[in-house]
Amino acid sequence: MNRLLVQRIGFITLGLTTLIVVIPILLVVGTIVVRGIGTVNWEFLTAMPREGMKAGGIYPAIVGTLILTLGTALVAIPVGIGGAIYLAEYARDTWLTRVIRLAIINLAGIPSVVYGLFGLGLFVLFLRLGTSILAGSLTLSIMALPIIISAAEEALRAVPTEFRTVSASLGGTRWQGVYHVVLPQALPGMITGVILGLLRAAGETAPILFTVAAFFLPYLPRSLFDQTMALPYHLYVISTQVPGMPIGIQYGTALVLITLVLSMNIVATVIRSHYRRRREW
Repeated sequence: MNRLLVQRIGFITLGLTTLIVVIPILLVVGTIVVRGIGTVNWEFLTAMPREGMKAGGIYPAIVGTLILTLGTALVAIPVGIGGAIYLAEYARDTWLTRVIRLAIINLAGIPSVVYGLFGLGLFVLFLRLGTSILAGSLTLSIMALPIIISAAEEALRAVPTEFRTVSASLGGTRWQGVYHVVLPQALPGMITGVILGLLRAAGETAPILFTVAAFFLPYLPRSLFDQTMALPYHLYVISTQVPGMPIGIQYGTALVLITLVLSMNIVATVIRSHYRRRREW
């Protein structure tokens, strides 16, 4: 009887904890949807901003966010996955690799404004890339790397050792075993790490504030060395720096940003589920 009572109390506690976490999120998202849905229309999504961003649309900000996310993916995914493969499959367990792993974990917790200042000093000033898409993408890539490397390494280490042993017993090289056996089995977890890193990059304001974001830019960028608008910074500006901004535009912009991030998450979930069904363990 006591065990059943303890079990029931545990289930109730867990349920209440879940509600405490979920209800505020639903309230925030619901408020944004209710107040912003009336503003979101075709013109809002495809028109250029005008009248100091109090009219028109947010098309340059949407395109800029997609460009920065794509640039971050092109840099962070190969480097992050390559680093994870080396740490999980090739690196020996020495004091140096332990220090590297500790540094990666610590980098994941650094505030985004620090990455912004680092990107400003290295890419904008020292390398003279200027406030540009290239500088912003490189800064966001550095910020996303710790998340991608940590998640990918854990996914690789979770693959049973027997897979590697069988590959080696059949005469395959270590790289052949990693490429043909380990990576396909670890892919769902690696996709999770990639999407978490990219979602953080897509929603950050401080790094792009110092390296790429423009206050008002009613046209699309033409090269990697141009500035661009982005949804997180655009939302920050219209919420804090523009007097008399209609509240509907603020909530509409927030709704578009949330929808964009949620869409990326859904696509990644579908891809992850597809490969998880093909996993052999």
